[in-house]
Amino acid sequence: MGSVKDGMAVQILLLVAGFAALIKGADLFVSGSADLARRFRVPSLMIGLTIVALGTSAPELAVSVSAALQGSNEIALSNIVGSNIFNLLGVLGVCAILHPLPVERAVLKRDFPFTIAATVLILFLTYGMSLVRGRAVTDMAQEVGVISRPVALLLLGLFAGYMTVLILNARKHPSPPEKAKKNVPQCALLILLGLVLIIGGGQAVVNSAKEIARAAGMTETLIGLTVVAVGTSLPELVTSAVAARKGEAGLAIGNAVGSNTFNLLLILGLSALIHPIAVNMASVLDLTLLLVISVIAYIFSFTGRSIARAEGIVMVLLYIGDVVFAILR
Repeated sequence: MGSVKDGMAVQILLLVAGFAALIKGADLFVSGSADLARRFRVPSLMIGLTIVALGTSAPELAVSVSAALQGSNEIALSNIVGSNIFNLLGVLGVCAILHPLPVERAVLKRDFPFTIAATVLILFLTYGMSLVRGRAVTDMAQEVGVISRPVALLLLGLFAGYMTVLILNARKHPSPPEKAKKNVPQCALLILLGLVLIIGGGQAVVNSAKEIARAAGMTETLIGLTVVAVGTSLPELVTSAVAARKGEAGLAIGNAVGSNTFNLLLILGLSALIHPIAVNMASVLDLTLLLVISVIAYIFSFTGRSIARAEGIVMVLLYIGDVVFAILR
């Protein structure tokens, strides 16, 4: 009995150490990448949508790809869905409570609709195709579709196209010159160290989370939607919260929305390319919930072209309700 408790304590310590490595790694990656981007006069919103979103999504990338390599597809998919829900409700909600978030027109016209469309596409390519074939669904664990390698290539192609549009737009509308705190070699060193910590932390989180889930009788889907999703989204929360406090609304919103796009297209695409991901009815429900939450967040952003403190409070309460629902179902 004592050895079991000792083993659980070790797994919890590994989980905490993994999260710490993820957060520190993302911090170093973002710091180096953002300074490097400033040298090329990239606007704040674009930095948030690309460099910072990539850095803060690196934990999700490490966890989901590691899970895919190990065949733990439930963690790979539920981590992405859970992280996106946390980004929309937790990250944007907390940021709006700290400082009302004005939303740029480009986010409302291009970036938010694109991530919503990506969610709809994934739902159609999994559950939608199952409905077209007339397959009956009897329980939540029943497989209703698969994110195959051809679908993965489609998602990666869409991601490449989206990034191309962002880069071309940044070249057309460069920001005013801004002095960077670090030189290019320093930025490269921070980026390299950050990636090492992120990859190592991702491995530790996946392994320890799986063991804790088994010991506690929890499903991999639940652990991915809650513990792993929140842990890997902490960099987004910290980065966006700091940006909001400094009045950098473009970076804060761009980070959250950009991270969701990275998760849905790049990370899910890479994970499914490594190992096709079976989608059960529980995952379809989670994806549908993500779609509804995305629309709600978009409506909040559209009204008055900002997210007010009261709306931020509603978003945080909705996230708490979502976690309770995930645990009880």
